[in-house]
Amino acid sequence: MDQRLAAADAALTSLYPGDRGVRQPVHTVYVPADRFDAATVGEWAAQARAALDEHGKSEDDLAKALDLPADHAVEVYERVRAKLEREPIEDLRIDFEDGYGNRPDEQEDEAALGAARALAELVKAGTAPPYHGLRIKSLEAPSRRRGVRTLNLFVGELAGAGALTDGFVITLAKVTSVEQIEAMVIVLEAVERTYGVSSGSLKFEIQVETPQAILGPDGTTPLPGMIRAGAGRVTGLHYGTYDYSASLGVAAAYQSMEHPVADHAKDVMQLAAAGTGVFVCDGSTNVLPVGDREKVHAAWRLHKRLVLRSLVRGIYQGWDMHPAQLPSRYVATYLFYREGLDTAAARLRAYVEGGDSGYLDEPATAAALAGFVLRGLECGAVDTKELDRLIGVDTAGLAKLARRPLRS
Repeated sequence: MDQRLAAADAALTSLYPGDRGVRQPVHTVYVPADRFDAATVGEWAAQARAALDEHGKSEDDLAKALDLPADHAVEVYERVRAKLEREPIEDLRIDFEDGYGNRPDEQEDEAALGAARALAELVKAGTAPPYHGLRIKSLEAPSRRRGVRTLNLFVGELAGAGALTDGFVITLAKVTSVEQIEAMVIVLEAVERTYGVSSGSLKFEIQVETPQAILGPDGTTPLPGMIRAGAGRVTGLHYGTYDYSASLGVAAAYQSMEHPVADHAKDVMQLAAAGTGVFVCDGSTNVLPVGDREKVHAAWRLHKRLVLRSLVRGIYQGWDMHPAQLPSRYVATYLFYREGLDTAAARLRAYVEGGDSGYLDEPATAAALAGFVLRGLECGAVDTKELDRLIGVDTAGLAKLARRPLRS
């Protein structure tokens, strides 16, 4: 049987390696390339804090605005404030695609070099978000040359400044075929050789925003083939709410992260990514928290509900498009982990120590419980003191329970 199943065993290990052992950011912030400079991250942080100061002056004020449960309002509020001071943006994407548009080559060349220099300045100062990178135009025929040129200029500038980090990632927009992923790998190999970058170090995300990425002409989904074609470079599948919905004929008023076509697409994405170590990221809402207090609170409530909905579905990342969305992003995220912490911790302690939590948890469920707590720890919703008090394990023990490989 070992001989008969050897090939299947090898394929399973190769295609489904499991958790990569790295933190998944709770969001990706998109900033158009022409609006990005070395001050942008600080400006977003200041604007996010100002929005919270104006429209959520205290824990009681925010609790009333966002219907927060009384037993979690204070701790969520305090942790969100601390997050906006310490790490307001977890993942930054400088956008040369829809957020930037089509411009003369000379103009985009200048923007690519200028944005890369600004990001290099942040990296060297130690103030860049832990994950950061750019979104390039698609490899469809009309835009592929421009996308590759921008990528080449941007990476070359970062590499020359010694500012390429492990947190650098590229987003490839509007993917429609496995062949485009194969081409992207060739491009990245060439860029690495050109600038003396370590082979295989440049990673990218696939933007899932076309029908062709979900269903191929043969009636199957090409996403598993795309991940395989990435040759270990694909780190994420990012859902594009509005391009995808529009492509399926959904009227603009009904395009949303919670539309049935969106749920179907994300179900397929989750299935394709399961066990591969590739992260799945939800899209965005275009209802922005701007205007008077009533409008801001309404937008925050919508955003909070949508973020919680994604988290419950097992999608732990989404897009944010405006600084005032950061408070509601973190409120929803922290509420999710704070509300579930006590029960998850009790079940884990019982699993580890052999006690009775009222649940009969199997190893896979224990791994999910540990992963839940670990995600909460990484984003700031949970702290290490709580691990010892509630569960009796340290971070390494939690990672082991979550089946996450430890990284040095």
